[in-house]
Amino acid sequence: MSEPLNQSIRARLDSLNERIQRACNNSGRDRQDVTLIGVSKTKPAEDVAEAHRLGLTNFGENYLQEAVRKIDELQELNAQWHYIGAIQSNKTKDVAKHFDWVHTVDRVKIGQRLGSQCPEGKILQVLVQVNIDADPKKSGCPASQTPALVEELMRLPCLEVRGLMAILSQSSDPRASYESVAQLHRDIRSGLKPERQQKWDSLSMGMTGDMEHAIAAGATHIRIGTALFGDRS
Repeated sequence: MSEPLNQSIRARLDSLNERIQRACNNSGRDRQDVTLIGVSKTKPAEDVAEAHRLGLTNFGENYLQEAVRKIDELQELNAQWHYIGAIQSNKTKDVAKHFDWVHTVDRVKIGQRLGSQCPEGKILQVLVQVNIDADPKKSGCPASQTPALVEELMRLPCLEVRGLMAILSQSSDPRASYESVAQLHRDIRSGLKPERQQKWDSLSMGMTGDMEHAIAAGATHIRIGTALFGDRS
């Protein structure tokens, strides 16, 4: 990696951390409660390695074949890998093998395949993707059906169902939509047994353009690509 690129990732990460800290301050939250996921799709492994050297440990990928190559190349890093792309049935085995977290489970069939294909001894951390805006162009479980889906997924072996994930419609009001996701998360939690409530702790929502709204609503994981790695080719 060239020195200018080194400097640009450092500068972007510093700026991003300052932005997250301000958002936490403004909403009365602890910065430690918000995990930054660097969305590294289309970016080379050396960019990920540099971000890791600068202290980032969580990375998100959308494209499975590209991600598997990158994860294999960077397997010496102590990194957490998050799958944040759409999941087709023929992808579940590789997703279960290579990733620590899956943010985009939106139906029972995918959960069943992920659970049955996990390597022996592995527990996959799972989020349920909810289509909070009922956008026909977006993936995700309808909000009204999400509690039932969570209940079914929690019965499956090798999965730890941790919370919800959302990608908003372009026309939505981000603050209102993220508040709706957070309220759904609270409603589901209230119906869980106490031992399940302790692990129902994650809200993956917020990207470069709307992270402040997501943090104010209670996001625990924000997924940032452009503001960290720059524009994608």
